[in-house]
Amino acid sequence: MAGAARARRNAPPREEVLAAAMDMIAERGLEKLTMAALGREVGMSSGHLLYYFHSKDELLLRTLEWSENRLGVARGRLLTRTAPARERLDAYVDLYVPDGHRDPHWTLWLEVYNRSQNADDDARDRQAAIEGAWHRDLVALLAEGISHGEFRPVDPDRFATRLRALLDGFSLHVAIGLRGTDREHVLAHVREFLDDTLGRAGLADA
Repeated sequence: MAGAARARRNAPPREEVLAAAMDMIAERGLEKLTMAALGREVGMSSGHLLYYFHSKDELLLRTLEWSENRLGVARGRLLTRTAPARERLDAYVDLYVPDGHRDPHWTLWLEVYNRSQNADDDARDRQAAIEGAWHRDLVALLAEGISHGEFRPVDPDRFATRLRALLDGFSLHVAIGLRGTDREHVLAHVREFLDDTLGRAGLADA
Protein backbone atom coordinates (compact mmCIF):
# COMPACT_ATOMS: atom_id res chain seq x y z
CA MET A 1 0.00 0.00 0.00
CA ALA A 2 2.82 2.42 0.80
CA GLY A 3 4.40 1.77 -2.61
CA ALA A 4 1.09 2.51 -4.36
CA ALA A 5 0.74 5.74 -2.40
CA ARG A 6 4.23 6.83 -3.43
CA ALA A 7 3.41 5.98 -7.06
CA ARG A 8 0.31 8.17 -6.93
CA ARG A 9 2.24 11.07 -5.41
CA ASN A 10 5.09 10.82 -7.90
CA ALA A 11 3.04 10.18 -11.05
CA PRO A 12 2.65 12.95 -13.62
CA PRO A 13 -0.81 14.46 -14.04
CA ARG A 14 -3.08 12.10 -15.92
CA GLU A 15 -3.55 14.67 -18.67
CA GLU A 16 0.20 14.66 -19.23
CA VAL A 17 0.09 10.89 -19.77
CA LEU A 18 -2.78 11.21 -22.23
CA ALA A 19 -1.07 14.04 -24.10
CA ALA A 20 2.11 11.96 -24.30
CA ALA A 21 0.12 9.02 -25.68
CA MET A 22 -1.39 11.23 -28.36
CA ASP A 23 2.02 12.68 -29.24
CA MET A 24 3.44 9.19 -29.61
CA ILE A 25 0.63 8.20 -31.98
CA ALA A 26 1.26 11.32 -34.06
CA GLU A 27 5.04 10.91 -34.18
CA ARG A 28 5.53 7.14 -34.26
CA GLY A 29 2.20 5.54 -35.11
CA LEU A 30 -0.21 3.58 -32.97
CA GLU A 31 1.78 0.37 -33.29
CA LYS A 32 4.61 1.99 -31.29
CA LEU A 33 2.32 2.94 -28.41
CA THR A 34 2.95 0.25 -25.82
CA MET A 35 2.62 0.56 -22.08
CA ALA A 36 6.38 0.17 -21.74
CA ALA A 37 7.17 2.84 -24.35
CA LEU A 38 4.63 5.27 -22.88
CA GLY A 39 6.00 4.61 -19.41
CA ARG A 40 9.50 5.53 -20.56
CA GLU A 41 8.11 8.70 -22.12
CA VAL A 42 6.47 9.91 -18.90
CA GLY A 43 8.85 8.36 -16.37
CA MET A 44 6.53 5.61 -15.11
CA SER A 45 6.68 1.85 -15.24
CA SER A 46 4.21 -0.07 -17.36
CA GLY A 47 2.91 -1.55 -14.11
CA HIS A 48 2.10 1.90 -12.76
CA LEU A 49 0.31 2.78 -16.00
CA LEU A 50 -1.76 -0.40 -15.69
CA TYR A 51 -2.53 0.60 -12.10
CA TYR A 52 -4.07 3.85 -13.37
CA PHE A 53 -5.69 2.64 -16.59
CA HIS A 54 -6.17 -1.10 -15.95
CA SER A 55 -5.73 -2.03 -19.63
CA LYS A 56 -4.48 -0.68 -22.92
CA ASP A 57 -8.09 -0.51 -24.13
CA GLU A 58 -8.93 1.86 -21.29
CA LEU A 59 -5.82 3.94 -21.96
CA LEU A 60 -6.80 4.31 -25.62
CA LEU A 61 -10.39 5.23 -24.80
CA ARG A 62 -9.31 7.82 -22.23
CA THR A 63 -6.83 9.28 -24.69
CA LEU A 64 -9.60 9.51 -27.26
CA GLU A 65 -11.90 11.21 -24.75
CA TRP A 66 -9.14 13.69 -23.91
CA SER A 67 -8.58 14.43 -27.61
CA GLU A 68 -12.32 14.75 -28.18
CA ASN A 69 -12.64 17.21 -25.31
CA ARG A 70 -10.08 19.43 -27.01
CA LEU A 71 -11.91 19.11 -30.32
CA GLY A 72 -15.15 19.93 -28.53
CA VAL A 73 -13.70 23.21 -27.29
CA ALA A 74 -12.51 24.07 -30.81
CA ARG A 75 -15.88 23.07 -32.25
CA GLY A 76 -17.70 25.23 -29.74
CA ARG A 77 -15.63 28.28 -30.70
CA LEU A 78 -16.31 27.69 -34.39
CA LEU A 79 -20.04 27.16 -34.03
CA THR A 80 -20.75 30.05 -31.65
CA ARG A 81 -18.88 32.76 -33.54
CA THR A 82 -20.76 35.41 -35.49
CA ALA A 83 -20.92 34.09 -39.05
CA PRO A 84 -23.51 32.70 -41.50
CA ALA A 85 -24.69 29.20 -40.65
CA ARG A 86 -23.26 27.78 -43.87
CA GLU A 87 -19.82 29.19 -43.09
CA ARG A 88 -19.95 27.57 -39.67
CA LEU A 89 -21.19 24.32 -41.20
CA ASP A 90 -18.20 24.29 -43.54
CA ALA A 91 -15.97 24.86 -40.49
CA TYR A 92 -17.64 21.91 -38.74
CA VAL A 93 -16.92 19.69 -41.76
CA ASP A 94 -13.34 20.95 -41.92
CA LEU A 95 -12.83 20.03 -38.28
CA TYR A 96 -14.49 16.63 -38.75
CA VAL A 97 -12.50 15.39 -41.74
CA PRO A 98 -8.97 14.04 -41.00
CA ASP A 99 -5.98 16.20 -41.84
CA GLY A 100 -4.66 13.38 -43.99
CA HIS A 101 -3.34 9.84 -44.01
CA ARG A 102 -2.63 8.59 -40.48
CA ASP A 103 -4.22 11.59 -38.80
CA PRO A 104 -3.50 10.72 -35.14
CA HIS A 105 -7.00 11.42 -33.84
CA TRP A 106 -8.63 9.31 -36.52
CA THR A 107 -5.98 6.60 -36.15
CA LEU A 108 -6.90 6.40 -32.47
CA TRP A 109 -10.64 6.53 -33.19
CA LEU A 110 -10.38 3.63 -35.64
CA GLU A 111 -8.40 1.56 -33.17
CA VAL A 112 -10.93 2.16 -30.37
CA TYR A 113 -13.74 1.21 -32.73
CA ASN A 114 -11.87 -1.92 -33.80
CA ARG A 115 -11.47 -2.97 -30.17
CA SER A 116 -15.08 -2.12 -29.28
CA GLN A 117 -16.41 -5.46 -30.51
CA ASN A 118 -15.52 -6.82 -27.08
CA ALA A 119 -16.11 -3.59 -25.12
CA ASP A 120 -18.30 -3.51 -22.04
CA ASP A 121 -21.41 -1.36 -21.66
CA ASP A 122 -19.51 1.48 -19.97
CA ALA A 123 -17.05 1.78 -22.86
CA ARG A 124 -19.87 1.67 -25.39
CA ASP A 125 -21.74 4.39 -23.50
CA ARG A 126 -18.62 6.58 -23.50
CA GLN A 127 -18.14 6.09 -27.22
CA ALA A 128 -21.80 6.97 -27.78
CA ALA A 129 -21.31 10.14 -25.71
CA ILE A 130 -18.52 11.25 -28.06
CA GLU A 131 -20.70 10.64 -31.10
CA GLY A 132 -23.64 12.34 -29.42
CA ALA A 133 -21.74 15.58 -28.84
CA TRP A 134 -20.88 15.91 -32.55
CA HIS A 135 -24.46 15.05 -33.48
CA ARG A 136 -26.14 17.51 -31.12
CA ASP A 137 -23.94 20.38 -32.27
CA LEU A 138 -24.70 19.62 -35.90
CA VAL A 139 -28.45 19.35 -35.29
CA ALA A 140 -28.45 22.70 -33.48
CA LEU A 141 -26.52 24.39 -36.29
CA LEU A 142 -28.84 22.97 -38.97
CA ALA A 143 -31.91 24.04 -37.01
CA GLU A 144 -30.51 27.56 -36.66
CA GLY A 145 -29.76 27.80 -40.38
CA ILE A 146 -33.24 26.58 -41.27
CA SER A 147 -34.94 28.97 -38.86
CA HIS A 148 -33.03 31.92 -40.36
CA GLY A 149 -33.87 30.90 -43.90
CA GLU A 150 -30.27 30.08 -44.79
CA PHE A 151 -30.93 26.39 -45.38
CA ARG A 152 -33.64 24.51 -47.17
CA PRO A 153 -36.21 23.07 -44.72
CA VAL A 154 -35.12 19.57 -43.72
CA ASP A 155 -35.48 17.46 -40.59
CA PRO A 156 -32.31 18.51 -38.71
CA ASP A 157 -31.89 15.25 -36.83
CA ARG A 158 -32.35 13.01 -39.86
CA PHE A 159 -30.16 15.20 -42.03
CA ALA A 160 -27.43 15.29 -39.38
CA THR A 161 -27.47 11.48 -39.15
CA ARG A 162 -27.05 11.13 -42.90
CA LEU A 163 -24.45 13.87 -43.20
CA ARG A 164 -22.32 12.35 -40.46
CA ALA A 165 -22.55 8.94 -42.12
CA LEU A 166 -21.26 10.58 -45.31
CA LEU A 167 -18.48 12.31 -43.38
CA ASP A 168 -17.52 9.09 -41.61
CA GLY A 169 -17.23 7.22 -44.90
CA PHE A 170 -15.13 9.90 -46.55
CA SER A 171 -13.05 10.39 -43.40
CA LEU A 172 -12.23 6.71 -43.22
CA HIS A 173 -10.90 6.86 -46.79
CA VAL A 174 -8.75 9.89 -45.97
CA ALA A 175 -7.44 8.38 -42.73
CA ILE A 176 -6.29 5.14 -44.36
CA GLY A 177 -4.89 6.93 -47.39
CA LEU A 178 -7.20 5.45 -50.02
CA ARG A 179 -6.08 6.74 -53.39
CA GLY A 180 -8.34 9.30 -55.02
CA THR A 181 -9.90 10.43 -51.75
CA ASP A 182 -7.47 12.99 -50.39
CA ARG A 183 -8.76 15.65 -48.01
CA GLU A 184 -9.28 18.39 -50.58
CA HIS A 185 -11.30 16.12 -52.88
CA VAL A 186 -13.43 15.01 -49.95
CA LEU A 187 -14.13 18.58 -48.81
CA ALA A 188 -15.12 19.50 -52.37
CA HIS A 189 -17.53 16.53 -52.52
CA VAL A 190 -19.11 17.50 -49.20
CA ARG A 191 -19.49 21.16 -50.19
CA GLU A 192 -21.22 20.10 -53.41
CA PHE A 193 -23.52 17.78 -51.45
CA LEU A 194 -24.44 20.59 -49.04
CA ASP A 195 -25.07 22.97 -51.94
CA ASP A 196 -27.41 20.42 -53.53
CA THR A 197 -29.32 19.49 -50.37
CA LEU A 198 -29.36 22.66 -48.25
CA GLY A 199 -28.84 25.44 -50.77
CA ARG A 200 -31.38 28.21 -51.04
CA ALA A 201 -32.00 27.30 -54.67
CA GLY A 202 -33.85 24.26 -53.36
CA LEU A 203 -36.32 26.28 -51.32
CA ALA A 204 -38.83 26.48 -54.15
CA ASP A 205 -38.90 22.67 -54.34
CA ALA A 206 -39.34 22.10 -50.60
